[in-house]
Amino acid sequence: MDMQVQIFGASFSTLVRSVMLCCEEKGVTYHIGMEIDGQEIKRKGVDHLALHPFGKMPVLAHGAHRLFETGPICRYIDACFEGPALQPSDLYQRALVDQWSQAISCYVDHTLVRQYLLEFAFPKGDKGEVRLDKVAEAEPEVISMLTLLEKQLGEQIFICGTDYSMADALLTPMLDYLAALPHADRLLPPDSLLTSYITRMRQRPSATAVLK
Repeated sequence: MDMQVQIFGASFSTLVRSVMLCCEEKGVTYHIGMEIDGQEIKRKGVDHLALHPFGKMPVLAHGAHRLFETGPICRYIDACFEGPALQPSDLYQRALVDQWSQAISCYVDHTLVRQYLLEFAFPKGDKGEVRLDKVAEAEPEVISMLTLLEKQLGEQIFICGTDYSMADALLTPMLDYLAALPHADRLLPPDSLLTSYITRMRQRPSATAVLK
């Protein structure tokens, strides 16, 4: 298909970055921004809600097609375009990738991004400062989630096995932000499997194009 792929969303968003990573891995040219077909769209305005009834991002525009929710968008990109597959052909392995993609989008995102990273990105203290009490409160759950992810990763190269998948595209932006925190060493020790994993993911051409 030669219709332009447009990603509606802010490029700093972890989920928007996941869609961008999928496009980069597939070699798909895309436009990223807060507009569709050159028309600027106000966040949570009428036009945004027409694209995404819950006022979230990303939204994919491809010709006349419109899709919201990151998982379906990534699967659509994988199915529509040539390039390395982001989902295994084996049905069970594909289900495992889908399982972990869903878990990352839901549970991992909630713990790492919503409860933790957003406090650093958009501090909500009375004077605009990071609420360190909220950070300390969330940190045990963050460490527990990272332990779970490290157990799933094990000695594998990628989160679901030997091949890069959409699950990696979903996880990488979250861990990239986490690893950039000043105190990252206490969450992701230098000798941990997850630290090696995010180092590998950052070295991929797709990541060098997206994780800026």
